[in-house]
Amino acid sequence: MPAERPALDRLLGSASAGFAEEVWGRAPLLVTSDERAAGDDLSDLFSLAAADELLAGRGLRTPFLRLAKDGKTLPDKDFTTGGGVGAGISDQIDEDKVRRRFADGATVVLQALHRTWPPVARLVDGLSAELGHPIQANCYLTPPQNQGFGAHYDVHDVFVLQVHGSKEWIVHAPVVEHPLRDQPWAEHRTAVQQRAAEEPLLRLTLRPGDCLYLPRGYLHSARATGGISGHLTLGVHTWTRHHLADALADEALRALRELTEARVSLPLGIEVDDPAALAADLDAVRQEFQRLLADLPDERIAAALLADARNAQRPAAVPPFQALADAEALTDADTLRLRTGLLLRIEEAADGSSLRTRAGRCTVDDAQVAAVRRLAKSPAGVAELREATGVSRDGLRMLIREGILERGAEAP
Repeated sequence: MPAERPALDRLLGSASAGFAEEVWGRAPLLVTSDERAAGDDLSDLFSLAAADELLAGRGLRTPFLRLAKDGKTLPDKDFTTGGGVGAGISDQIDEDKVRRRFADGATVVLQALHRTWPPVARLVDGLSAELGHPIQANCYLTPPQNQGFGAHYDVHDVFVLQVHGSKEWIVHAPVVEHPLRDQPWAEHRTAVQQRAAEEPLLRLTLRPGDCLYLPRGYLHSARATGGISGHLTLGVHTWTRHHLADALADEALRALRELTEARVSLPLGIEVDDPAALAADLDAVRQEFQRLLADLPDERIAAALLADARNAQRPAAVPPFQALADAEALTDADTLRLRTGLLLRIEEAADGSSLRTRAGRCTVDDAQVAAVRRLAKSPAGVAELREATGVSRDGLRMLIREGILERGAEAP
């Protein structure tokens, strides 16, 4: 994928223009390969050859793989083994067992490809930055004429990318709209089964290069048609208003515990199952809690969510030894860019400034801050940065070693 092309544009083509206002979280959307970009079958992202390399050549362990058959996940022992001499582990993927289980009708699920397969990782990094929500990536490889999972819904939005073969999808309207992480389909099994027995909202066949977007909650099932089918799912773990409510409640409770009145003991002989006995104290707590909620500044909630956001994803992978070599070899002819996915914040104080990112925290001088601010707009040449901000080459080298900047191609 060309680096300058936005990830969402690649997945949806011209349909990306109205996606945020008309589709996001509201309705399914199918964009075929021809509608996206003629000839782009997405095979550069993942393939059967890529799956073979991961399974047979990368020493994968659980939970990076799971197998499912007839709607049930198989136990790990069915597809893992010991690592042998020099690798004293018991859960390494056994490619021979995987091959036999697949031939017997099991679906192979390669999990967390955003951590194990660079082309998928780059797509996820770009898409997550564009959408503002954390994303995971899995691949589902299904034997001919088989179905790995029955009708169910996910608690995250998904982009389904068909990369090999074809698969028929059946989609039904939600039984729970916008389900949260703790509202899985298994808690509504009867309702899901009843809805799945109704006339589907969509029945369609995905072929290589097709992209299907499904908001969380939409029931779906899929069956391979013809030969082996392989598709990627990009699971978007959406931030919701419930996250805001959680943060508000947590911060209000922290403030409440600092109040002496909120820490006093209830009366002797209290019967905590008697609403009348609790009424006066409950009323006092409610009033104080409501006051604290109303007084909490938005900045405090944003700061609380920032900590969650930092833990939700890692920054784009950077080869450590290459980064050290790039720092040492840096010249004025080079260009630099900010590392993707840093979630960078500049913290300025009277005694100095620091950069806080998903890669850690580092102390910087004013010239380095100015250089980072310039690079936040777009990549730039080293010579330009030095002239515009006064930053030294050593200052830029330090930012490369700290995982903040990446060295690019030579400046024109």
